[in-house]
Amino acid sequence: MSQRTLHTLFKPKSIAIIGASNTDKRAGNVVMKNLIAGGFSGPIMPVTPKYEAVLGVLAYPNIEALPLKPDLAIICTAAFRVPALVETLSQFGCKVAIIMASGMANHFNDEGMSFLEETQMNAKRYGMRILGPNSLGMMLPNLGLNASLAHASAQPGKIAFVSQSAAICTTVLDWANNKGIGFSSFISLGDANDIDFDELLDYLGRDSRTDAIMLYVDSINEKRHFLSAARAASRNKPILVIKSGRSLEGTTAAKLHTGGVTGNDAVYEAAFRRAGMLRVNDLIELFAAVETLAHSSPLLGERLAIVTNGGGPAVLALDQLMLGGGKSAQLDNNTLTQLNELLPSTWSGQNPIDIGGDADASRYTRAVEIMMDSDAADAILVLHSPSALGDSVEIAEALAEMIAKHPKRNKVNVLTNWSGEDSAYPARKRFNRAGIPTYRTPEGAVGAFMHMVEYRRNQKLLQEVPQSIPDNIPTNAEQARERLTMALNQGKRILETHESKEILSAYGLNTIDTYVANTPAEAVTVANKIGYPVAVKVQSPDIHHKSDVHGVMLNLTCEEEVIQAASAISSRVLLSNPDAKLEGLIVQKMALTAGAQEIRVAVINDPVFGPAILLGEGGSEWEPTKDAAVALPPLNMTLARYMVIQALKTQKLRDRHLPLGLDMNALCVMLTQISHLIIDCPEIASLDLNPVLCAGEHVTLLDVNIQLHDTPVDNASRLAISPYPKELEQAATLKNGRDVMLRPILPEDEPKHLAFDNSLSDEDRYKRYFGVRSKMTHEEMAVLTQIDYAREMAFIATAKGDDGEDITLGAIRASIDPDNTEAEFAMAVRSDHQGQGLGKLLLEKLIAYYKDNDTQLLTGFTMFENRNMANLAKRLGFTVTFDMEEHLIKMDMQLK
Repeated sequence: MSQRTLHTLFKPKSIAIIGASNTDKRAGNVVMKNLIAGGFSGPIMPVTPKYEAVLGVLAYPNIEALPLKPDLAIICTAAFRVPALVETLSQFGCKVAIIMASGMANHFNDEGMSFLEETQMNAKRYGMRILGPNSLGMMLPNLGLNASLAHASAQPGKIAFVSQSAAICTTVLDWANNKGIGFSSFISLGDANDIDFDELLDYLGRDSRTDAIMLYVDSINEKRHFLSAARAASRNKPILVIKSGRSLEGTTAAKLHTGGVTGNDAVYEAAFRRAGMLRVNDLIELFAAVETLAHSSPLLGERLAIVTNGGGPAVLALDQLMLGGGKSAQLDNNTLTQLNELLPSTWSGQNPIDIGGDADASRYTRAVEIMMDSDAADAILVLHSPSALGDSVEIAEALAEMIAKHPKRNKVNVLTNWSGEDSAYPARKRFNRAGIPTYRTPEGAVGAFMHMVEYRRNQKLLQEVPQSIPDNIPTNAEQARERLTMALNQGKRILETHESKEILSAYGLNTIDTYVANTPAEAVTVANKIGYPVAVKVQSPDIHHKSDVHGVMLNLTCEEEVIQAASAISSRVLLSNPDAKLEGLIVQKMALTAGAQEIRVAVINDPVFGPAILLGEGGSEWEPTKDAAVALPPLNMTLARYMVIQALKTQKLRDRHLPLGLDMNALCVMLTQISHLIIDCPEIASLDLNPVLCAGEHVTLLDVNIQLHDTPVDNASRLAISPYPKELEQAATLKNGRDVMLRPILPEDEPKHLAFDNSLSDEDRYKRYFGVRSKMTHEEMAVLTQIDYAREMAFIATAKGDDGEDITLGAIRASIDPDNTEAEFAMAVRSDHQGQGLGKLLLEKLIAYYKDNDTQLLTGFTMFENRNMANLAKRLGFTVTFDMEEHLIKMDMQLK
């Protein structure tokens, strides 16, 4: 995946239109008209044997006749012509093409290869990139480039829009032009068989002309690349996504539309949330969110004040705010005093601030100005209902002028809702011109504000320091995998509770005591041993007990009941399924449930994102989209806590407030350990724990069903998010005999990493940061410790301190460019541990890691004063050069 090629897509200097036409409504004609009307400043070269000129522009009969190599080619021909054209273009030196033809995967050449496969093969051979096929094209308004089939051009702006649907593109474009909202880029992915969301997110996340990104998604192809790129981009700017296929029928339609793999909508939701993106549910929400992104500054807080000339709309807005989990601004005494002086004595004296149905421009502007001056609100929603006593356009004009001049205009967000149609439309247009977000309804305005709040909360969540799992909770992957391998060798593909005990206990997960008996007499012996009450089940590979009530009897309290149950349930199972194979009886100690709560935890294997963890209420019926909160592994304690909060907030899990009910810490430990189990054991296809008994800090798995994969699974690619690479941990010894552990950094390391950074001497900090700098903030530390192992690496060296706690002695880190061609490193060693060989150990480990990663070049810079670093690099094989102008030493190592 080459970001260098994408630079050509986003900054083309010359364009060829293959299949240009003078015939109206032909693709080659529409594209030519749009290119000419857009004002693109470079050469526009139509290619067609039919005409000497197209729309007055000299045409060329074929690609070979072009006077220069085009940076970008737009192919407007029928599908069967595309493979040969791509081969010729790529041989000619063109690096990027937009293909507008559709149905290329469904038509085949004489050799039986689809036109799409042939095109991809030809492009790949010469390093050419493809946008499409089935693409509407793209617009770069800041360059005057409209290389599309769209009916109108986009205006320049700071929002990037990327869509898999051409129809959504034109709809959004129409709406944005009406609202005066512009775009930095407007891209139709089409079928996305080459250039896809992940590469565009990487580019747009770094693009200085883009402040926010919007995506319309039918399906995701590269799960790990997509989430990795989205997470990196969302740290810098908001990403909004609208995803089709929320229903089963919609999912099927989306698959037919793009040909992508369908996945569970709830898992998509979890993936978007994990990457820090904001999901909107429909175009109305999307338009409202765009309005806010286009015209708002980042929120500094969540308190919303409402200024209105009517009570009803204000109540609707306040309801929407509170039901959505928002915060209403509370008015302080100084603000109340000023408002009392301004407003009629009958006003409510609280937020919402009803300034009266007769409010004119002066009263409106003064009320909003008081709120902007105060520290009571972080955002202000101004509502106006049509009134004969106040001119709506005059009020809008006065407000726009006041806000533009106010010193806090970039610190307090102002949103507006002018309700109505004919009388309100001119006022809304005035707000559009002034760059003030405006909405048709109070609920729409509050919904847009809550998108800003949700984005702010997501960013804060991504920066939280996770709590560590208690030391007494085991994690023994070797024991678990040994038992799983044994089961697979025995031909087992489903493991029930009694067969899962040792696998689960390897991760500190407690199951109920369960035993197997071959006869009713043996069942009695077991029951007497473990104590009553007990449950008796039939052990059979042909039934799944949780859904087969005939195969289970509960709360048996004596020998006679056990004997009767053993005989009865065997007969019932055989009656319902004469071919069932009965392998014995399972006797299980009944858990005491008084004061405890039953929940359900499961792991499913989503076809798009792989393993996903589900949390909800106990019960046999389970629809993940409706009944469970979903999260992607790997989980840590903070992410697990967020999952539980989401489950409670959405009523997927209900806290019954029982005497020994839900304990947040115990739940989070269980979920985190399940995550570790799934990461460590690729043999597990799915897991169902139903029910799980929560009794305060004691969590017990009552009934377990583990399904195993029939064939080996590629563990490297099955997870959507790269887990902590435990295999990279390495023990070492320093020259002074001190034992250290070299390992990848973890989010939990933030407090100790901050202590390490603060322990550096002023001189070492100067060398590390190329100048004097203040202490690291929490936000900066979160970026350094919460890394994406798929695209960056940081190794730390830890050792035991005098108090037995780990301390950080050194750190080295490097980030890879999206093409995996170059990684730039930086290193620091604690001042009192220099000269002990630690720097050499860290740098050698980083070199080995990037060699295994197939990175081409490892590079770094250090100051002239840091000759020790340069000498170390030289000894390890780096080429060291001196930049006399920048006063820097450059260190390069070719790894391939």
